[in-house]
Amino acid sequence: MDKKSFHGRPILPGSIEGSAMVSHIGLNTLSTYKANVIGGVTDKAICTDGDNKDLYNKDLNGAILCLPQTIGSTTGGFVLMGVAKMGLAPKAMLFSKHVDSLAIGGLLMADIWMNDRIITIDLLGDDFLEAVNTGDPIEVFEDGRVEIG
Repeated sequence: MDKKSFHGRPILPGSIEGSAMVSHIGLNTLSTYKANVIGGVTDKAICTDGDNKDLYNKDLNGAILCLPQTIGSTTGGFVLMGVAKMGLAPKAMLFSKHVDSLAIGGLLMADIWMNDRIITIDLLGDDFLEAVNTGDPIEVFEDGRVEIG
């Protein structure tokens, strides 16, 4: 398989390798991490959002999440900060669109207040989400480049 390369805007830069975890719809952070932030589950980050067929029942702890953006209430940022504090956050969030205000608040708070960086790259484009599948090997670079394959 030939590598596919995409370049986005590094918001919280970093380098990481792993396998992709893909959501083709907006990630509702509260619904996704409800068992963690409301239920107190601290050993796994199983997606509890039944509306997200791509991620439902999958463990997102340490994932490289590939998504269009986050959706939901203004608690979204707090939820991301909370799962980071619990050690259950994704390692990276790769957005096909602009990073949204719901996510960026929590991503920045986790990075600045808790020194827990969730690598964040946005503006990877719709072609990125069409090219990447859950389980694909993925490599993220400091400059915002993402390689699949």
